[in-house]
Amino acid sequence: MFRSLNGVSKAIASVLGVGYSPLAPGTCGTAVTVPLAYVLAPLALWQFVVVTGGLTAIAIWSAERADRAWGTHDSGRIVIDEVVGYLVTVALIDRTQWRLLAVAFVVFRVLDIVKPWPVRWLDEHLPGGWGVVLDDFAAGVIGLAVMIALERFGALAWLVGI
Repeated sequence: MFRSLNGVSKAIASVLGVGYSPLAPGTCGTAVTVPLAYVLAPLALWQFVVVTGGLTAIAIWSAERADRAWGTHDSGRIVIDEVVGYLVTVALIDRTQWRLLAVAFVVFRVLDIVKPWPVRWLDEHLPGGWGVVLDDFAAGVIGLAVMIALERFGALAWLVGI
């Protein structure tokens, strides 16, 4: 049973193998989330929040278990955290607009790579799957704030013509 649970956790944590990409696995993990965000666009906000919350819980579990199985900490193969962070970033934008999803992609990736405070602090201080996932969740919250600010100041209209 433990072997199969390890396999399941690795599959989930790597988003069905996307995390094994030899080039920029985190970017690849975020990229596969863009169509998911689009598919989830018809959901009411509360439903989207429930889905994202459920994925966050699954991500914490799978990241923790996969890291233990691999003998690593925050393995680059774990990209389910990028899925969660990106979904947080796009929670309040019009997810039917591909150009907005693309801007959110860039915003989230920059924040995930740069890791501004408190993202880096969470990454360095929370144990196991919590640290692996919640730093990306925090980057997603900051990304959401950036997307709202871009919209409020008219920059999204200028950037994407919406």
